[in-house]
Amino acid sequence: MHDIDAHRRKFEKELAAGTTSLVLLAVLAAARQPMYGYEIARRLETAAGVVAGKQSALYPVLRNLAAAGLLDSHVEPSASGPPRRYYAITATGRGVLRDWTASWSATRRAVDFVLKGVPS
Repeated sequence: MHDIDAHRRKFEKELAAGTTSLVLLAVLAAARQPMYGYEIARRLETAAGVVAGKQSALYPVLRNLAAAGLLDSHVEPSASGPPRRYYAITATGRGVLRDWTASWSATRRAVDFVLKGVPS
C-alpha cells in the first residue's frame, strides 16, 4: 500500500506542476483588480483546495509568468507588514490563457474518454 501512496503523491505533484500556471492566470483573469500572492493563494484554496499548504510554491510561478510577459507586477507598501507585490494579467496573458484553456479542455476530454474504458 505504501508504494501506491508514493505513486499517488508523485502523480499529484507532477499534475500540480503542470496546472499551476493555468490556474494562476485564470484567477488573475477573473480578478477585478491586481492581487498579491496571499490573496491569490486564498482564492485558489477557497475554490478547490488547490494550494492548501503550498503557498510558497506559487511565488516562483508568479515570477516566471511575469518574466514571460503574461503578468504585470508592482510593489505597494502595506500598513500591516512588509510591502506586497501585486500581480495583474496582461493582454498577452489573456491570449495565452485562452490557448492553454483550449489545450486543457482537449486533454481532459481525451483522458476522460480513455479512462471510461478502464475497469475500476
